[in-house]
Amino acid sequence: MHNCDEVFDAIWHKNAPLKVSICVWFLLRNRWPTKDNLVRRGIISSDSQLCVSGCGNSETADHLLIHCPTFGELWHHVKTWIGVDLVDPQHIMDHFYQFAYSSGGFKPPTVVFQLIWLCTVYVLWIERNNKLWWLCSWKWSKLLP
Repeated sequence: MHNCDEVFDAIWHKNAPLKVSICVWFLLRNRWPTKDNLVRRGIISSDSQLCVSGCGNSETADHLLIHCPTFGELWHHVKTWIGVDLVDPQHIMDHFYQFAYSSGGFKPPTVVFQLIWLCTVYVLWIERNNKLWWLCSWKWSKLLP
């Protein structure tokens, strides 16, 4: 498997903006306010935990970033762009480790792959939030005169 300390150290990439590293730090500790976490904390009801993409699945971090047909599809494009052919693991930590170290352990590509992974995760989270807030504002606009 992988060394968790190595993964957590890698998220503090010197070329990544601090907000990206913090975002991923929260993700790897399952602290993102995904709908499953909000249900578990009693903030939303369990009937509100479907993925914001409309795919019909429960919104967990693993689903959102890896398995969601809308958001997770970005990984296919990223892997095609950098020329790697990987099968996506089931969990975020495994996904990071496989992606970041798929260069065969050569230092420069590993560092670049880590940075690409960090930035892709951040973009996916921002896009998820944009979609969520667009849906919320659309629903509110239907209620207002």
